[in-house]
Order: sequence, then C-alpha cells, then structure tokens
Amino acid sequence: MVLYFILDQMIFPKKRISFFILFIITLISFTIHAQDTNFIIPDSLKTKTPEQLVNLIRSSEADFIEVYEEILESFHKNDSVSAKFYLRLGFHFYRKEDFKRSIKYANRVHKIGNKLNDKNLLFWSYILNGATFLREGKHQNSFNNYYEAVSIAKKEEKPENIIIANSGLVLVLHKMNRLDKALEISKEMLQGINKTSFKNGRDHVRILTNINEVYLDKEQYDSVLYYADKGIDISKSIDFKEGLVDLYIKKGIVYYYKKDFDQAFDNLYKAKDILDNYDIGNKFFPTVKVNYYMAGCYYEEQNYDQAISYLCNTMDFIKEEDVSKLPVIQSHLLLANCYFKKKDFVQGHYWERIYINLNENYQEEKDKTVDTIYEKETEKYEKEIAKLKSKENISSYLLIGSITISLTLLLIGFTYYKKQQSNKLMFSELVDKINLLEVEKSEKDSKNNSATIVIDDDKVTAILKGLDKLEDQEYFLKTECNLRTIAKKVKTNTTYLTKIIHAHKGKNFNEYITDLRIEYALQRLKNDKIFRAFSVKSIAAEVGYKSDDAFAKRFKAKTGLNPSYYIKNIEKLQQENSITKSV
Repeated sequence: MVLYFILDQMIFPKKRISFFILFIITLISFTIHAQDTNFIIPDSLKTKTPEQLVNLIRSSEADFIEVYEEILESFHKNDSVSAKFYLRLGFHFYRKEDFKRSIKYANRVHKIGNKLNDKNLLFWSYILNGATFLREGKHQNSFNNYYEAVSIAKKEEKPENIIIANSGLVLVLHKMNRLDKALEISKEMLQGINKTSFKNGRDHVRILTNINEVYLDKEQYDSVLYYADKGIDISKSIDFKEGLVDLYIKKGIVYYYKKDFDQAFDNLYKAKDILDNYDIGNKFFPTVKVNYYMAGCYYEEQNYDQAISYLCNTMDFIKEEDVSKLPVIQSHLLLANCYFKKKDFVQGHYWERIYINLNENYQEEKDKTVDTIYEKETEKYEKEIAKLKSKENISSYLLIGSITISLTLLLIGFTYYKKQQSNKLMFSELVDKINLLEVEKSEKDSKNNSATIVIDDDKVTAILKGLDKLEDQEYFLKTECNLRTIAKKVKTNTTYLTKIIHAHKGKNFNEYITDLRIEYALQRLKNDKIFRAFSVKSIAAEVGYKSDDAFAKRFKAKTGLNPSYYIKNIEKLQQENSITKSV
C-alpha cells in the first residue's frame, strides 16, 4: 500500500500505475533470484497464458519487453508450440524494425526445427532471417537464407512455399543487380501460380509488382505496363488498395520516363487519390514516390512552382528517422534543382547543402545495394544542377555591383551581413506584394462576385462559387480542411474537385490551400499587432497547421524568409510608419 500511495502521488497516469507496479515487482524478483538457475515467476504473472504473454510483448513499451520475454521463455520447452509463438514474435519485431530481436527469434525457431526435424519450422525461420537480413542490407546473408527456404519448399513439394521463398529471392537479386536471374525466377513464379491458392489474390498482385521492379530497372517499359495492367485488374476485382497504389505509381514512372506527362499525371493522380481517401497502412514510401514523380513531371514541363509544392508536401510530413531514406534524399536534390531553375539561388543552395549532407551519410552507410532507378535520377539531376550553378557563376560576374551581388557572393562564402541584405530585399518585395493583394481584395469586395464567374458548365460554376464562399468564410484556416472535406462542402468528389482547381486556379489542391493560408498569415501579421506577439507555434495553429515546423517550412518555401524574420521586421516597419505619421 505504501508503494501504491507513493506512485499515486507521482507523475505516472493512474491507468499505468498497476502496470508499473507489476514491472517493479518483476524487477525485484530478478534481483533476488539473479544467481538462481531457475527463474522465479512473480505470482501476479503465473496465471498468464502463453498467448497473453505474447500479446503483452507485442503491445508493451520497450522497457517492459525483456521482462515478459524472460517469463515466456521460462514457461516453455523447445517444442513446436513454443516455436510458433517465437515465430509470431519474430515477424512482429521485423515489422517494428527491431531486427536484432527478429533474428533472435528466427534463430530460436531454427534451433527447435533442427531438434524436431520439422521442415516447416526450418522453412519459416529461413524466411524470417532472409527478410530481416534484406532490410538490414546484408544481401549475401539474405540470399543464403532464401535459397535454403527454396530448397526445403521444393523437397516438400509445396507450391505456395516455393513462391513465398522465390519472392524473397527475387527481391535480393534485384538489390544485388542480378536482374536477369531475378527475371528468370519471376517468370517461373508466374507460371507456377496457377497451381496455388495465390492465383488472382493479393500475393498474385505482389508477384506482379516485384516483376515490374525488375522490368523498370531493365527499362523494359512495355513489359511494366503489361504486368501493371494485369495487376490492376486483379486488385480492382478484390478491392486491394495497396496493390492499386503501387501499380499506378509504376505506370506513372514509366510514362514519366517516356515523357508522356499527361499519362504520368493521370496514373499518379489515381495513386494519390487512393492515398488521400483510404487507410492503406504504411503510406510513407508511396506518398514520397507520388510527390517525387509528380514534381519530376512538373519540372520537365518547366512548372517549377508546382514541382516545389509537391516536394514541400514531402518535407512537411517526413520525420527525423526518414531523412536517411533514398527517396527522401532524392527529393532534396530535385527541390534544389527547382529553385536553381527559378534563379532563386539562396533557396537552391540551402536545399543542395542538405542534399549533400544526407547523401554523404547515405553513401557511408550503404553496402552493395543497387537502386538503378534512383541512381539514374541522381546522375540526371546532379548533372543539371552543375550546369545551373555554372550559369549562375557566369551571371554573377556579369551582374556584380547590382541587386544580385548578394547571390554572387553567396557562392564564394557570404558574410552574415550580406545575407541580411538579401533578406531585407526579399522582405521589401514581400511587403509590396501584400499591399497589392490588399488593394485587389478591396476592389473584389466592392464588386458583385457572382458577376465575375462566367463559365458555361453549371456544375463547375457552382463549385467555383462554393470555393469562393469557403474562402470568404476562411474555412482554409481550419486544421480539418482537406480535399475530402472541401469536396463534400461544394458537393462534388475529390477527383473532380482536383481537376477544377487545377484548371481554374492554376495549381494543385495543396498549393491552393497553402497560398490562402500564407497570404492570410502575411496580411494579418502586417495589420494585427496582437497577432504578431503570438509565438510561431500559436500562429501556425491559427492558420491551420498542426505544427510550427510545417508552417515554417511552407512559409519559407513561399516567401524565402523565416516567419520570425518577417514578424520582427514587419513590427519594426509598423513602428517606423507610426512615428512618421505622428510627426
């Protein structure tokens, strides 16, 4: 009771107190019996079943896992029941990217499988180890394990297991750039799938997805389209959203390389629509790929603002642990290129420096992984950025002494003072832009808005009027403002709304909302002294962003300035204007 009372007065939430007490009691038991050969199970856990212990391990925080692992191990012998529990835990930790534990449990299953001469347990231990080593980048180890799994499956004459093991083998071979062998095995799998329960199911789609990875690297684009269409037909028939997203992205990539950007956009939009409107689990890599190739298409069409908007979408949702992943690194390079193309060398160098640092870290840590697609993209954009920087150097010498002297000096190592001069210039231009926006808004408000919309299609007219109404109501400031909610409010679907905004606003949905929010923030900060006193986090919440980091990134992408710099200088400007008026 004393321990309970003390914990009750501490910061631990009440719903976790009993759990924490259990942990303390268990740790005390470990200490008392540390030198005993037999582990003493606390009374409070003696009634737990193996199933309950496995569930506790899978749902517990890191500090508690070892406690339950020890108890589970003390309950079981080296039998097939124990092995099945270990297998479940191994795959659980694999999905959690705790590869050390994943391998530990795979090896336990393998040991039991050897003892019992259980080929099925051995098969799954090889599969788990193969998958884990592949994620860790240890490709030879992964290959060896998948090869052993294939051998067992063939001896046991189990068609499903042969396909499962070969699927892993194809992934390893693909990473090792042994594309011809990967393609050979993939074709064998497609021939053998008719004899299995996988036919026309999710696993069938996954096999088609894997074979398309190989064809993409071999630049056999017609084959990619052929197998993608087959996979899409199956995915639609079984409502497999993950398969549809993956295959639409692959078709988009093919058309991107074929420079058929209308078809690329069409397929990438289909993937994006599913990502926006359905819960499909891990959306990270599909979202990054969609944003990257949408931006790539806009880049090729010289629509750099649109490209930047999509890449900024990626920057807004990536986490710290994501920056080392290749598609994210690649996105930084393309973003730098976009700004260099716009002759915004400040932003161009900013994103290029981030890319260089991230890429250096990646090159140090990667092993023999080969990603042909991204290597090709890297080579392409690094060559382009070198040309752009060369042009920048030439321009800087020609224009030295003019307003671009700050950009020229940045290339040879700017002082802090010159950087401030550049910021002041951007700030001055930004204030002029805000003043112009306010005049335009005033003129618009003095007119009958309905008279300005002259469109033959009544449905489009109604939707545009609905958008204007939502703008007047400042609905874009709400955090729940998204494509789906706005589509519902203007009584249409997301796909049609996306096309209308693209056609009549000249931008995608995310850029449309971002522009409204940033323009609102700029004008209100200029005119509202109390609002300027808010923290950046509070300002971000006021204009619809869930984090100050997301707001700051968007603000800087649109204006070239940090929010804090703008607030400080707009306050100074307003004070100067006030003094001038009083005089």
